[in-house]
Amino acid sequence: MELTESMVGDAVVRLRRAHGQLAGVIAMIEAGEDCVKVLTQLAAVSKALDRAGFKIVASGLRHCQDARARGEQVPMSVEELEKLFLALA
Repeated sequence: MELTESMVGDAVVRLRRAHGQLAGVIAMIEAGEDCVKVLTQLAAVSKALDRAGFKIVASGLRHCQDARARGEQVPMSVEELEKLFLALA
């Protein structure tokens, strides 16, 4: 299934934010920041990445459900979507 901007718009925003946060974490490490601050920011990056991934899977589920409702061929099976979802867990 190909991703479209309408399917993953929010996920792209989340990924861009995570990209900036990760750059900040790297800068913090290079500057010798306190490990508690670094780990707090790293946890925020991890959560942002997880949310982006779940958003993409949720969009895929919605896309497949809509295709099925229109009587079209579904681009991914439930099993394939489940496998992607579990890969994020």
